[in-house]
Amino acid sequence: MENVIQRPKSLRLQSKIIRTIFHLTYYIFHKNSYFCTMSTETKEETFTLEEILTSLKTVHRLILWNDDINTFDHVIYCMMKYLDYNESQAEKIAWKVHNDGKCPVLEGSFTEMEVYRKILQQEGLTVSVD
Repeated sequence: MENVIQRPKSLRLQSKIIRTIFHLTYYIFHKNSYFCTMSTETKEETFTLEEILTSLKTVHRLILWNDDINTFDHVIYCMMKYLDYNESQAEKIAWKVHNDGKCPVLEGSFTEMEVYRKILQQEGLTVSVD
């Protein structure tokens, strides 16, 4: 994909771990649907098997949007802490968001992007999955 900064190897390993946990949870607890509970807020989401398989086959992008609330320092901090970018990469992302209004920051399965979307939203960033 164009304009997506290559994510570090340690994040790729985290992605594989997340996918493995997802698959184990699905097969252990459900046959036709997936039940997900978030830790800080209790939120139930149900997905059909078809939705899960479709989301695993398709590459999705996590988009970071410009807003008038977050500072450059906060965006850089979050990119480094949660997405494992170095300071230079995180600064480039912050500038791209500032100048273009948005920037794809991560690629992967829908489930993986949803995990990171929720984390970054809890930090106050404006993000969506494309």
